[in-house]
Amino acid sequence: MKRREFMVGAGVLAGASLLVDGLPALGASGEPEQLPDSALPATALPAAGRIDVHHHLLPPFYAEALRRQGLDRVAGVPLPQWTPEQSLALLDTKGMQTAILSLPSPGVWFGDARVASDLARSSNEYAAELVQRHPGRFGSFATLPLPATEQACAEAIHALDVLKVDGVMLLASNAGVFLGDPRFEELMAELDRREATVFVHPNLHPSSQTLELDTPGFLLEFVCDTTRAAVNLILTGTLERYPHIRWILAHAGGFLPYAAWRISLANAMPQFQEQAPQGVMSYLQRFYFDTALAPAAPSMAVLRELVAPSQVLFGSDFPFASASLVEQQLTELDSASPWSPEQLAGIARGHALSLFPRFAGHGETVVAAPRYQSESTLHWLGRTATQPLAALAQRLKD
Repeated sequence: MKRREFMVGAGVLAGASLLVDGLPALGASGEPEQLPDSALPATALPAAGRIDVHHHLLPPFYAEALRRQGLDRVAGVPLPQWTPEQSLALLDTKGMQTAILSLPSPGVWFGDARVASDLARSSNEYAAELVQRHPGRFGSFATLPLPATEQACAEAIHALDVLKVDGVMLLASNAGVFLGDPRFEELMAELDRREATVFVHPNLHPSSQTLELDTPGFLLEFVCDTTRAAVNLILTGTLERYPHIRWILAHAGGFLPYAAWRISLANAMPQFQEQAPQGVMSYLQRFYFDTALAPAAPSMAVLRELVAPSQVLFGSDFPFASASLVEQQLTELDSASPWSPEQLAGIARGHALSLFPRFAGHGETVVAAPRYQSESTLHWLGRTATQPLAALAQRLKD
């Protein structure tokens, strides 16, 4: 990818309130009432509808597992009730074709690898059943039991090779360990071999809970978590070593677009030149960014200066973002963002089809996603040839 000039604009990333409304009726057990298959809505597949890459599922057994851990709130937001029918209704009323489902933070890790593995398997098979039951309406990102790397590898292989999921969801930090950590190398290798798409969702890092700030975690700490993970993926060389993984960052990448120029100063630091030999900005521009809870200017204005429009995908964050908040996001994205009508059409659908072509309609044109490579030998020779001169210049300067 050619580098685009990045201009630092004035503004801050827009925030949004997470509102949970329109909850489904509860059954006698206190769980969302499950409709029999015969009662599921028989709706036609919308033609050329939006594809939502940030859409959560909360199976009843998963919600119960969270409550057993005392987690009735996620990063300060009450745990919403959810059913597949609720998601289908949102798709139909908002003109969407497909929601790619993923578990929310905190994922499945509560300290026990076996329990996490079992919960991940159950959740992934639940999602796979929904995908089969509603072809074209649902996709899925499999959840993995990180930080247990061995078990995560096994689940990734099962999910990608057997369940044929659309990708995997990885939390930006896992029990305090960020993506890019050497402990996850085996998993990165498995994902790279399969050219997997990875959806990166923030988690609440343990350090965030010791700051003594009276603010809900979703307001600030979530976007910090995503930003830190993305920077760590670059500066540890993970993106360089595993160039065939395609990464989607939730919530417009957190603070990453706004801080991109500052982060690129790592190019001048010798300790990062081997890990990011093609330049920090080139790796930043490989990420895809969803629009969830950041649909309008200034967030989109800053993002537009960093990446090509093809790197931006629609995301809603439903059901943590209520139906009314999803509607607000759609309105702001279409009317208050800096994208052209053609670019907005790509954000709504076309850019996601590059990653998930199976959702394309008959005869619909799909532009293939770019395929990146590690540093070439020629580039390495040119880079290393200049290092003695740079070192000499630095000594003379000192």
